[in-house]
Amino acid sequence: MQTNTATTPPAHTSLVAVGDSFTEGMSDLLPDGSYRGWADLLAMRMAARTPGFRYANLAVRGKLISQIVEEQVGVAAGMDADVITLVGGLNDALRPKCDMGRVRGLLTEAVERLAPSCGQLVLMRSPGRQGPVLERFRPRMEELFACVEQLAAKHGALVVDLYGAPSLADPRLWDVDRLHLTTEGHRRVAEAVWQTLGYEPEDTGWHVPPPATKPPGWTARRVADVRFTQQHLLPWIGRRLTGRSSGDGRLPKRPELLPYEGPA
Repeated sequence: MQTNTATTPPAHTSLVAVGDSFTEGMSDLLPDGSYRGWADLLAMRMAARTPGFRYANLAVRGKLISQIVEEQVGVAAGMDADVITLVGGLNDALRPKCDMGRVRGLLTEAVERLAPSCGQLVLMRSPGRQGPVLERFRPRMEELFACVEQLAAKHGALVVDLYGAPSLADPRLWDVDRLHLTTEGHRRVAEAVWQTLGYEPEDTGWHVPPPATKPPGWTARRVADVRFTQQHLLPWIGRRLTGRSSGDGRLPKRPELLPYEGPA
């Protein structure tokens, strides 16, 4: 993880978040049924130290890298923000059929358009939950992350290494859908980005897993497997078979770069 070691706190006045469900904030659920997530938490902390701080979150669940480039990148580039975060391509990599060459090309296009348009572009090596899904798709993920590193070096972007953080591989920090982080997981991501941007750490152990707990028994694991299959896996397969996405028809929760005044 690249870290700004300057002792003077950054003077960021605006943040734009670009991406998919990870950046939208699933599954950091608020009481009103909306999602918060690491980007909102980061904006809240940045706003607390900068009067008039502005924030936009263009991320929408289910978006592929082609959709992110088509629907979000141009809008973000036109906002003239101090900081832009870009996380995308993992939805593509997790699909049974994926042209990784095309994914790399689209990610390159996104970075080439965003990097000159902001004060600081932030990229990420996304976290992966321990388990068979991670092991199956690990080669694709690492190919994607190698591209992220290369683009960051070429265009002066920062990289937040969430993939290499033991805490974010811990299944206890993932929701029952096994695809999205819990509230605690999002808090740790926000801390990681906060530190990478050069702010004073508030949690130096964000990358350390929670204290060990007794693992669930056989029965509890089977009940969890059945619940996961019925509530999340089968609907996901159904969307793939019919060409639908969980983000179809959904608008960004913060489409304009406006002063941050709390959860949307």
